[in-house]
Amino acid sequence: MKQATVDREAGYRLLGELAGPATVEGTLAGLDALAPGFPDWIVTSLFGGTYQREGLALRDRQIATLAALTAFGGVEPQLDDHVRNSLRIGMSPQEIVEVMVHLAPYVGVPKALAGLRVAAAAFADTEDAVTGDAAAEGATA
Repeated sequence: MKQATVDREAGYRLLGELAGPATVEGTLAGLDALAPGFPDWIVTSLFGGTYQREGLALRDRQIATLAALTAFGGVEPQLDDHVRNSLRIGMSPQEIVEVMVHLAPYVGVPKALAGLRVAAAAFADTEDAVTGDAAAEGATA
């Protein structure tokens, strides 16, 4: 039987690429204070293990993750994180929306709509951040 490989450093690198340093430093520290060791287990096993496997590109893994979280429902904070992660790796808002729309006949319209609401809020927040950054740059130029 082949043993699973887990790479803690690769997991933290990938999480930093996907979610940004604020998540790695801020969110994980807060969770670690509440549940010591749990964030390290999540990052190591998921981002240093499952995400490191061959066979699927990172984009494909994100599509699968968006679909799973939307189908599961009730995990809006995690879905929000993965919508933002998907944007960071180059998925367009239209592609993310199409994942949610495609799910409707399989997981139900209410869950697809909930996924779309999460995506819309993330898009708006991301756009506000980009617009705010541009405005701040213009003010200092």
